[in-house]
Amino acid sequence: MRLLHTSDWHLGQSLHNFERTYEHQCFLDWLLDTIAAEQADALLIAGDIFDNANPSSASQKQLYRFLQQAKERAPQLNLVIIAGNHDSPGRLEAPGPLLEAHGTRVVGTVQRKADGEIDLEPLVLPLTGRGGAVEAWCLAVPFLRPGDVPRLPAEDGADPAPDPYLAGIALLYQQTLELALSKRQAGQAILAMGHCHMVDGQMSNDSERRIVIGGTEMLPAGIFGPDIAYAALGHLHLAQNVGKQQHIRYCGSPIPLSFAEVGYSHQILRIDIDGANVREITPLMVPRAVALLRVPAKPAPLAQVLEELAALDLPQAEPERQPFLEVRVLLDAPEPGLRARVEAALDGKPVRLAKIETSSAARGISIDDEVMTLDRLEQLKPDDIFRQLYRQRFDNDAPPDQLSAFTELMLTSRQP
Repeated sequence: MRLLHTSDWHLGQSLHNFERTYEHQCFLDWLLDTIAAEQADALLIAGDIFDNANPSSASQKQLYRFLQQAKERAPQLNLVIIAGNHDSPGRLEAPGPLLEAHGTRVVGTVQRKADGEIDLEPLVLPLTGRGGAVEAWCLAVPFLRPGDVPRLPAEDGADPAPDPYLAGIALLYQQTLELALSKRQAGQAILAMGHCHMVDGQMSNDSERRIVIGGTEMLPAGIFGPDIAYAALGHLHLAQNVGKQQHIRYCGSPIPLSFAEVGYSHQILRIDIDGANVREITPLMVPRAVALLRVPAKPAPLAQVLEELAALDLPQAEPERQPFLEVRVLLDAPEPGLRARVEAALDGKPVRLAKIETSSAARGISIDDEVMTLDRLEQLKPDDIFRQLYRQRFDNDAPPDQLSAFTELMLTSRQP
């Protein structure tokens, strides 16, 4: 049996106010071709389908068109989608009955029975092979919030779990695994899906939303027991395995979602199952439809930056295919005309200026670096904060004219 694992599409995402519809469509078209070429039996999409909980009609249409085309290209394909932390569970699951009639199963929420117990059946899905027989079982567990997880029963005299949320997640996977084991026949594999941050997972702070619920940030690999042949994870945008567990994988995002991800190898994963075990895991590299450029490679003084921008030699391209550009400038004082000078250096070049990142050669102690009491915070005045932030950014005292302008701005803002 052959599976394809993908996640973190973030349909509808914009990069510094530039929409990404063209890039996402290029990926989806490539994925359709890949499903057909690889003769995939299942496509597992591990959350963050959309970039926010209220996706545009255009991004929803993009998803549903893809699902329709995927079934047309590969009628035997098992399609399984779970919700991520960016998705609205209810919105994602709403068209579930209609999608299921066409071979797509969506798990957005953890459902409960009338007695309040979790209904495990919708979380344990059969995956069929080309002959129509069940060849694997999938634990399709979406992003879990505290109300989604079971509570551990209290034992007399026993200490309560140090983290009920983490313990609840582990218990839910254990319960779904036990149900899958009761259904499994000889030679059938058990797979798990999840949208979470595992221990030691490397994240991109520029584009990944941190998951902190009840003090818990990261989950241990031990929640996926030895009976699970493969764990298809979503949330982290860098493709990686968890610790030394080759069968617990993040496939990563299919396109760079921030300039911090320029160096990522964007991919999906092909998993070949032989009976109950994984035979091979192969990355399939996603072509990058639009380049992301950082000029210069490291922050540099403005004069050098302007020279490098003027020397940029890029081929002509349609607007939607023009590279996105992040300009990285090293400043020792504010530069009021910075953007105008950068735009002048880029005049006529087929590139989209997405971001100007400024930094200083040295930074002083920031407000965050100081341990402050509530009384000390209350004593801080706006001009104190301005002085400290200026020193943090430029490693110099704020000049009198800047302080005067800030004071005037504050006075103006207080006027009715």
